[in-house]
Amino acid sequence: MPSHMPSHSHSLLRLLHPLTPLAAVWRARDLIWQLTARELSQRYRGTSLGLLWSLLSPLITLAIYTFVFGSILKLKYDISHTGTQSEYALALFGGLIVYSVFQSVVGASPTLVLQNPSYVKRVVFPLEALPVVHLLAALAQFAISLAVLLVGCLLVFGKLSAGVLWTPLVLLPLAMLTLGVSWFLASVCVYARDLTQLVGVALSLLMLLTPIFYPLSNVPKEFQAAYLFCNPLAILVENSRRVLLYGLAPDWLPMLLVTVVSWIVMQLGFAWFMKTKRGFADVL
Repeated sequence: MPSHMPSHSHSLLRLLHPLTPLAAVWRARDLIWQLTARELSQRYRGTSLGLLWSLLSPLITLAIYTFVFGSILKLKYDISHTGTQSEYALALFGGLIVYSVFQSVVGASPTLVLQNPSYVKRVVFPLEALPVVHLLAALAQFAISLAVLLVGCLLVFGKLSAGVLWTPLVLLPLAMLTLGVSWFLASVCVYARDLTQLVGVALSLLMLLTPIFYPLSNVPKEFQAAYLFCNPLAILVENSRRVLLYGLAPDWLPMLLVTVVSWIVMQLGFAWFMKTKRGFADVL
């Protein structure tokens, strides 16, 4: 037994190497692209409107949320010192499209392995690629929604801000955080399937605890530090609005911290998935 300990230790150190997740994704890149294309094509297959639902779905959601929180609850975002309903809709949409990336990928992750037992039985199939496929599909939806948001900014403000160029710096930690949580849940829910029921509830609560429908300034000042510390998505949503709507550079210190945290979550989630996936076949 002692003779095997160094190899296990070495394996764990290798999994925690910062380049290991990237190398795993790169090795499976062709398969990932194929599965992503299939995921996108199947998403609206058989519907009469097809890809148009990628535009209509977020717009319908935006209209409902804007009516409830903007018209009924009278919440406002003061972007150009007018606080109009249109500005609230843009601010709400900017937060929603960021959170939706996390929500759609993490929400699907508990059943990624459970719904693909045939992949588990294929020894050479890289199961770790499945969350990446869903992330890329979610980012494709984000790109469409971002285009809608930018058109809205042109209509409301008459111009686009150069801050849009900072968008990739917001997406990078968002992608790392999403992948890390997805890898962890995809593995854990194979062994503890009751957790699949809790993930949806947790995501709904997390949406309310993220400054999507309300500005961060509405959170009492004495709680803001703890609020941001406990919820990295709050920092990402706030910074998405800074770059997309206010035309400002990201708030560098919080973004640096959330990037480091997201990287750690990704590394730990990947390492956990790779160490536990050997037992998937026995459970399924």
